[in-house]
Parts: sequence; C-alpha cells; structure tokens
Amino acid sequence: MVVLCLGGGAVLLFTAKDKVGDVVDATKTRVVAPTTLAGRPKVTEPQLQSAAEEMVAEMRKDVPDATSTAGGFYGNPAKKDLVMIAGASGVMADPKKELDNATKDLSTELGVTTFSTVDAGPLGGDAKCGDGKADDVPVGVCVWADRGSLGVIVIYFKSVKDLKAQFVTMRGQIEQKG
Repeated sequence: MVVLCLGGGAVLLFTAKDKVGDVVDATKTRVVAPTTLAGRPKVTEPQLQSAAEEMVAEMRKDVPDATSTAGGFYGNPAKKDLVMIAGASGVMADPKKELDNATKDLSTELGVTTFSTVDAGPLGGDAKCGDGKADDVPVGVCVWADRGSLGVIVIYFKSVKDLKAQFVTMRGQIEQKG
C-alpha cells in the first residue's frame, strides 16, 4: 500500500512540475510586431496604424494581464497583398477556452462560418483557421493560443489556403519565447 501511495505521489509531483514548467515558459513569451512579416514590409498608412492600435486595445481587454501586445498591417494594399496581426502574451490558464472565445468573436466580426484545426507549428498550443469576409473582401483567418500567448493573423484578398501556407512562419516572427 505504501508503494502505491508513493507511486501516486510521484505522478502528482511530475504532473505539478510540468504545469509549473509550462507557466514559467509562458511568462517568458512575448509578442512583437516585426519590421517585416514573411517578407512583407510593415504598412505605415495612418488609417491602418489607427486600426492596429484599436486591435491592440481589444487584445488588452481580452488578456487583461498581458505582458506584451502587438498589432500591425503588412504588405502592399494597392497590390491586394495585406496581412493584419494582433496578439497578446501572458499566462493563459485555459488556452483552449481562449482559442474558442477568439474564434467566436472572429466568426461574428469577419463572418468566418467554419474554423478548422490546423498544425500550430513548433511553438505548440492550438490553432484554427477559416475563410471569412471583411466589407465584402475575402479574408483568410488563423488564430492560435498556447500557455503564453493568443494571436490572430488575417490575410486580405485571399483565402485561408494562402494563409495556412505561411501561418507557422508568420507566427514564429510574432511570438517570441525565451
């Protein structure tokens, strides 16, 4: 009986240690708005910068204890090459719940009817992508959540298929661990 109790205690210890490790790793996560995103330059147009600031303010509401936030637009709108990012870092107690809440909000805001699970890439966590519309402009939307961050990437004038091909690369340029 003592062996069973000790064995169970060891399992609990390792489980708790893993959770503590996840939280410590999460506290080291940051999100940034890089100067370029997947080869696209940051857009400096005032209206888009203002929209990016609004997105960051919304992220701060969604993640009130955020340790960092980022938002921006990248590409060349005249050439119908435009990507928007928004993200926040902070310890996420329930990343799956954060992801579900974000996809519900984006379903309303961008008319995404179906989000499908996609590979979140080497940074881990969970990710979902779907097609939507912003003022009759087709958009591809991907959202990720892990223990240390929540983020969204929207590609305008294209479908989610175009975004999925670049999602892991873009996320890796936005989310910084360490």
